[in-house]
This record gives sequence, structure tokens and C-alpha cells, in this order.
Amino acid sequence: MQDTTEHTDLPDWKSLVQQDVFRFKQFEVHQKDAQMKVNTDAVLLGCWTNVHDKKQCLDIGTGTGVIALMIAQRNPILISWGIDIDQNAAQTAELNMKNSPFSERMFSKQDSVQDFSHENPDRFDLIVSNPPFFSGGTFSLNENKGSVRHTVKLSHSDLLLSVKRLLTSDGCFDLILPYLEGLRFLEMAASYGLYPVKITEVKTKRHKPIERLLLSLSSMQSDVIMRDQLTLHDDAGIYGYSAEYAELSRDFYLFL
Repeated sequence: MQDTTEHTDLPDWKSLVQQDVFRFKQFEVHQKDAQMKVNTDAVLLGCWTNVHDKKQCLDIGTGTGVIALMIAQRNPILISWGIDIDQNAAQTAELNMKNSPFSERMFSKQDSVQDFSHENPDRFDLIVSNPPFFSGGTFSLNENKGSVRHTVKLSHSDLLLSVKRLLTSDGCFDLILPYLEGLRFLEMAASYGLYPVKITEVKTKRHKPIERLLLSLSSMQSDVIMRDQLTLHDDAGIYGYSAEYAELSRDFYLFL
């Protein structure tokens, strides 16, 4: 992907995600054979999640490893694991991690989170996931891989049970889901002793309905839940992005 700083048009996301390599400022993501290529959901979660004072991160369903890589860039001491049940995905993530500036503190493993939660003795103070879901709008830019986006091999109940086993008592589980799925997930999470500490509602444009929820959950129930909104696109913004999203993603996109 070429640097487009001299252009005024919004970068062509569809052409970008179809490339074999997606280049960020500090690392690149090889994705030729990836079922789920770099998309807005993943970038949003990687930018948004709070990495301050975190020591160990687990990315569930890591895919190309892009979220784990973004988090590793943002926290120079954090050790980051990515797991994926798909062998090709785990190998792709491993390649991208080894080729990154953060390779010494990044690891990839082919495994289901159900098995991993039983076998792994470590606990993580940050767990992230762009999990599968049954339905949703057209917000993600590469949702044509239905098998990846449906909860066939990983139900939300299995996900929550596994996270509960793997999360430290003061850790956070951060994820992104379509709006309705996110509301249902919050209800289910409470039955597993996981409660929201921050909720960000995501819109494509200000006059559009809420498309996604960015959720941060913790075992410690809080009386005060941080709530805010994020709008992605603004015709008056940088390359068509809103000022808030441009600021959030500035350390990653070449064209910002």
C-alpha cells in the first residue's frame, strides 16, 4: 500500500484488504490466504482497547494477528499471545508476529480457546477478541467469509466461560460486536460474572444508527460505566475520516 498523503480522496479500503500485504506504520500483515483479512472492526479494537499497565494479552481468534500486533506496538513491555483454531490462521499470525519489531514478545498457537483455557496455567490481564457472530450489518469490510463470522465452533457461552477461566481478577476482556449482538452478549456476560466497565457505541456517520459496540468487561462490577460514542466518517475530516477516528488510528495507518 502506497502512502497517499498527497491525495484528497478516502483510501480505497476494498483494494487495500484484497492485497497480499497490508502495511501499517510499524509492521505489515501478510494475508494472502487469510479467511478474515484486515478490517475496520479489528483496527478499531486494536486502537481502542486500554493497554496501560497491562502485562500479558491474549487475542482469541487471532486470524492474521493484526489486533495482537497493534496492542504490542502500543505497549512496549506487554507479552502477547494469539490463538486460533484454524491452522492456517495460526501460522499466518506466527509469520506476521515473527516479522514484526515486537517478535520477541509475541507468540501464536493453533488451539481452541476451550482447550487453551484448560491447558494453559497462565492468566491474562488483557483478553481481546473480534469474535464470531450470527448476524449483523454491513459494517465490516470483509464479511463474505460466513464460516468465520458465525458462532459454529465458538459459541458465546463457551467464549465467556473460557475468558472467565483465563482472566486475572483485575483484568479486562475487550471485544467488538454488532449492536444487537453486543446487547445480548452483555446480558449473557453478567451470568458469567463479567460486567461492563466501558461501552463505546460506533457509528459510520453521525446521522446513521449505531452499528457496533466496543465493550470492556471485568470481573469487578462497577457502579459507574464509562459510555461514549465514536463516529468513523466525516466529509470534512482527514481523508473522510472523523477527527476522533483519525486521532485514534494515527499511529497505525500510513495515510494519516
